[in-house]
Amino acid sequence: MIEFDVVVIGGGIHGAGVLQAAAAAGHSCLLIERKAIASGTSSRSSKLIHGGLRYLESGQFRLVRESLHERTVQLRTAPELVQLKPFYIPVYRNTRRRPWQLRLGLLAYAVLGGFSAGTGFGSVPRSQWKQLDGLDTRDLDAVIRYHDAQTDDAQLTRAVVRSAQGLGAQLAMPASFIEAELDEHGVRIGYEEKSDQGSAMRECHARVMVNAGGPWATHVARDVRPAIAIPRVDLVQGTHIVVPVETKSGIYYVESPGDGRAVFIMPWQGGTMIGTTETPFQGEPDQVQPLPAEEQYLLDVAQAYFPPLRGLTRADITTRFAGLRVLPAGDVQAFGRSRETMLIGDRAESARVMSIYGGKLTAWRATAEQVMEKIETSLPRRRRRARTEDLPLRSSL
Repeated sequence: MIEFDVVVIGGGIHGAGVLQAAAAAGHSCLLIERKAIASGTSSRSSKLIHGGLRYLESGQFRLVRESLHERTVQLRTAPELVQLKPFYIPVYRNTRRRPWQLRLGLLAYAVLGGFSAGTGFGSVPRSQWKQLDGLDTRDLDAVIRYHDAQTDDAQLTRAVVRSAQGLGAQLAMPASFIEAELDEHGVRIGYEEKSDQGSAMRECHARVMVNAGGPWATHVARDVRPAIAIPRVDLVQGTHIVVPVETKSGIYYVESPGDGRAVFIMPWQGGTMIGTTETPFQGEPDQVQPLPAEEQYLLDVAQAYFPPLRGLTRADITTRFAGLRVLPAGDVQAFGRSRETMLIGDRAESARVMSIYGGKLTAWRATAEQVMEKIETSLPRRRRRARTEDLPLRSSL
């Protein structure tokens, strides 16, 4: 049976990040992915590497600081994939957050970001409002401009996996995780690997298995024997749509006129992407798909701000996709829940299984390093090959 230090289940951004971090630390490692890299939520996000400005309102300062640091790292290591973009927040007479509140929040944003590149902000002069993609200027009091970063989430995830492979990591894909059995020295993992010649059952042994299944993480955890702890989590659906009217000036951060939720309106591949929603999801993760009500909600929000979009209907949507967030279970609305990542081992010391629940695209590298820190006592000492904060990530295009 092949032995690995670390076996990762799931080829989303967090699985890719752990694979890279393990390989950089000198460990033998394998990633098992049932479909393709970034085939799930990691290709269905808002495509943003950002600090999470809205999380300041709920007091998640550590998360914002971490995210802004990670944004800085990725701007340096992945300049082809992560790029600063101007963001605009239009403030109308009836907007819930007033200009002074936004400026105060952006000052805190800059402080938490260590006044690094991209933390500057200011107001757009009234004389330039006509350049903002047809933004409705009736009753407009101010437009606040700041910067965050945009990426292609799937390309970024694939770049991280290529980086890990360059450090010696192995990949089994397409391959379906079947089961895991804990023993004194780690975990035996059974999986089914597919090829043009058919499928075959495989086994390997790992000192630590990292469950990076994303929305499928609880499914993976249930197939571990003896049973391990599984937290109470909810799946929340986030839908995005793309319409064939191009915005060019930057990314707009607006609030829904109805419920006050944050929605992004941004340039994307020659059109405009609008997202996201937060809809409680019940069912199997493979079944997630945009709901007609979500699509109409997003259209309504965008059309409230941009007259050039007001003639569009759901029939004009060129692309639609939905992904799933994993959030702590609770009675409050998804918008108000913590976005902190949960890292849960099968035991307090020398974990054999470490499961990742939740997490943000922006913080993938920090999450991976936290995983490695938690499983360090379960792994043999190896000679480090590299440090992830210095590894370049390049587009394959």
